[in-house]
Amino acid sequence: MSDIVTTLTLDALRETLQASGYRVEQLTDPVANVPYLRSATAGLAFDVRPGNRFVGEDQGFADVAFVAALQVQGELPLDIVNRWNVTRRFGRLQLSQPFLVFCLDVSVAGGVAPNYLRGQVEIWDRLVQELIAYLRDELQKLGAAQSQTVQNPTATTDAPVRDASAEANAATIQ
Repeated sequence: MSDIVTTLTLDALRETLQASGYRVEQLTDPVANVPYLRSATAGLAFDVRPGNRFVGEDQGFADVAFVAALQVQGELPLDIVNRWNVTRRFGRLQLSQPFLVFCLDVSVAGGVAPNYLRGQVEIWDRLVQELIAYLRDELQKLGAAQSQTVQNPTATTDAPVRDASAEANAATIQ
C-alpha cells in the first residue's frame, strides 16, 4: 500500500503535470507569499494553488485547486455561468467582475492511487477545452441576439429601443 498518495507537494504535482505533457513553472504569489504552479492548456493559462496544509508539514497539503481566470469585457449574463455549473459535474465557474474564474478542486484526503492524480489532470484538460467551446458558442449567441435587437428594435413592443452603441456592451473574454 505504499503506492497510495496521501500528501501533495508542488514538486510531485509538477512531475505529474510534466509527465502529462505540460510545461510547468513555479511562482510565488507576491501578496500571500505562497508558492504555486503555473501552466497552460488549449491556450489558457492556469494555476495550481495549494490548499489545506497538514499539521506539522511544511511542504505537504491535502488538496489543490486548478484555477483559470479570464478577463471579461462588457456584460456577461449570469445565466451563461449558471448553465455551465448546472450541466458540468466537476469544474465550476464564478463571475466576479471583471473576471470569470474556472476552478477544479483535487483532494487526496484518505489516500488515492497515483493514477487518480493523472486522471484529475485529464479531467481538467477536457473541461478547459469544453469551457472554451461553450463560451465561444454562448458569446456568439449573445452577440447575435444583441445584433438582432439593434437591427430590429421594434421586434417586441415592450422592449426598449437600443442604439448601435449597445453592441459595445457585448461580452468578450480574454
